[in-house]
Amino acid sequence: MPTNKRLVTVVLAIAAVSLAGYKGYSAHQHAAAPKGKSGLFAIKTPTRKDCSVTPYTIADRLGFLAEEGLRIEWTGETQPALVIPSILRGDNDVSAFHPNQLAVAKAGGAPITGVAEGGIEPVDPKIDAKYRHMWWFVNPEKLPNVNSIADVAKSITNRKIKMTTGAINICTDFEGKLLADKYGIPRDRIEWINMPDVQAIQSLKQGLVDVSAVHPPFYKGMADAGARKVADSSETGLGRAAGITYWTFRDEFIKKHPDKAAAWARALHKAQVWANANPEGSRKMTEEAIGQPVTGNHFYSESTAADGELAARWLEDLVRSGIIPEGKVTTKNIVTQEVVKYNTTHGNKIARND
Repeated sequence: MPTNKRLVTVVLAIAAVSLAGYKGYSAHQHAAAPKGKSGLFAIKTPTRKDCSVTPYTIADRLGFLAEEGLRIEWTGETQPALVIPSILRGDNDVSAFHPNQLAVAKAGGAPITGVAEGGIEPVDPKIDAKYRHMWWFVNPEKLPNVNSIADVAKSITNRKIKMTTGAINICTDFEGKLLADKYGIPRDRIEWINMPDVQAIQSLKQGLVDVSAVHPPFYKGMADAGARKVADSSETGLGRAAGITYWTFRDEFIKKHPDKAAAWARALHKAQVWANANPEGSRKMTEEAIGQPVTGNHFYSESTAADGELAARWLEDLVRSGIIPEGKVTTKNIVTQEVVKYNTTHGNKIARND
């Protein structure tokens, strides 16, 4: 829990009770966590009360952070637009960002850089579509003949198409624009309506918007509300990059504490692998962490790399839109390889298959 200051052993004991039946949990009950948190290095990060908390709470509750000599110091809820400024001030140390969020900040001179991969789009056809990064929905009562994004443009011809996005310049509007491009819809025909995913369900039901985009924890809510799926992120052409986020630190932190940034990358990698392999356990822990029902899961990278090439299309769109100048942020400098090299050089075993 964000304000939890109890001993690591207590946290692990609670996890053991609540997760006793979860696949894969028993293999990690031996986590070598100290008896107290006094000897653990604190990594400061904003308190989260939404589905983004999943990898953090798994890394914490299953002892992956403690095994690496780290603990989370929750600093309180922070508005999304203020997270990067808080990292620059040193009030927080780390968060995960999509490439366009990170690139805009870097283009403006912010000394922050990605060190490892977080979220990702699953591309293996064997993986259920419910783990894809985003789905788009319409209200069939309002748009009865719409079964695709292309159909939306055919049905709405006398005004702009109202599409939801969590904020400007995040995954939602970027991928929505790619879908518009793919289906021949001019971008200026879209009116972006800012709102969180949970509100997008109700707004679509009430007819306040035409198309709502939501992430996995809200797919079931959309279906329960009678919404019709018309697209998902696999249609953007981005492949794995459709869901990419990078764990991001201040450059100063990376320079001063390369071992701690590397330890964070190791611990969160373990958490991400566990989350993918144990969706029910992941869902349950997220639900307990935020105190709200959770019905779906994000999908995470299982790579130990920091692949800047996954940001290529995101960066191209920012340049095309005139948001950042060409060459200011590249696939080479949006991430650093120093943390990956540190782990390789120091012989750390990042992936654990026990």
